[in-house]
Amino acid sequence: MTETNFLTPDEIRQAPKVALHDHLDGGLRPQTVIELADAAGYAGLPTHDAAKLGLWFRDAADSGSLPRYLETFDHTIAVMQTADALRRVAAETVEDLAADGVVYAETRYAPEQHLRGGLTLDEVVEAVNEGCRQGEERAAEAGHFIKVGTLVTAMRQNTEPGHSLKIAELAVRHRDRGVAGFDIAGPELGFGPNLHADAFKYLREQFFRFTIHAGEADGPSSIAEALLCGADRLGHGVRIIEDVAFTEDDAQLGLVAAYVRDKRVPLEVCPSSNLQTGVAGEFGAHPVQRLYELDFNITVNCDNRLMSGTTMSREFGLLAENFGWDLSDLELVTLNAIDAGFLTHDVLDAIADQIINGYSDLRGDEDDD
Repeated sequence: MTETNFLTPDEIRQAPKVALHDHLDGGLRPQTVIELADAAGYAGLPTHDAAKLGLWFRDAADSGSLPRYLETFDHTIAVMQTADALRRVAAETVEDLAADGVVYAETRYAPEQHLRGGLTLDEVVEAVNEGCRQGEERAAEAGHFIKVGTLVTAMRQNTEPGHSLKIAELAVRHRDRGVAGFDIAGPELGFGPNLHADAFKYLREQFFRFTIHAGEADGPSSIAEALLCGADRLGHGVRIIEDVAFTEDDAQLGLVAAYVRDKRVPLEVCPSSNLQTGVAGEFGAHPVQRLYELDFNITVNCDNRLMSGTTMSREFGLLAENFGWDLSDLELVTLNAIDAGFLTHDVLDAIADQIINGYSDLRGDEDDD
């Protein structure tokens, strides 16, 4: 890690990236929201000016409260209720990520939130998967490589008996058609992952991988529950820092923090989003730097590009600006992320080679041959 950042915006944009924590309904283009709202007859948008709408989403999300932050999704979900809309949003998500240098992504969404127009759960999943394939093709035509898997999400506040198990079964049904894993999302505090233990038990029996939102709006106890449920990764996970006792020249890890670090459990860190939900007051105080220095398995993500007004390049740029991260640091967290991906090893291994070659080219490394 360098003390002074000399990375240019173009270098950061060209750097290969991996996005493991990207919400489909949090990354729409403002103009797409407007057009889909018009097509659906949805009159709830605060403005029909695309630039102003983009600013509104970001400002509304800058509340410091996760529940308030989640309210902004009422508008995007409202316009994602048909197969055509889901295909369009998914395809544009992939195109936008690819144009930003992302070579592998997992985009997540909750099928249960897209049934108002009469779609079935399976039809929602099929439409999103079709859109992702269209996006990959369009990205290739534009000269960008990207591979995308989807994560099917259950909303954790829906505690109706058997509900999350039904969503887990949905994910497994489509495991060979684009769905890479499972997730639970929504208000974390008060809705611990143990409420969905039957779903996680089923997923473990099916050898199907999953991540759990934990350590964002709740602390180490939520993370501990997620680990006991068998989470392969932690969505956010940054409040694990609360299980670390710092002195002037030392850091003592608690039991949960030590397990997360030593087991190399990947943390899906979303710095800008975390500022909006109150994890830190300013970017320079975000726990990502201390966690990185303590050798936690850090990955960097956007969470919701629309609500945070961000991109992977912007997140990387902020890390470089605030903490002096250089290309080697960006390469390390990117390789961490590809290693934590939920697609097959051969696919991810080939992409890892692309990442290594891409960073080598940016550094101007000489060929030893």
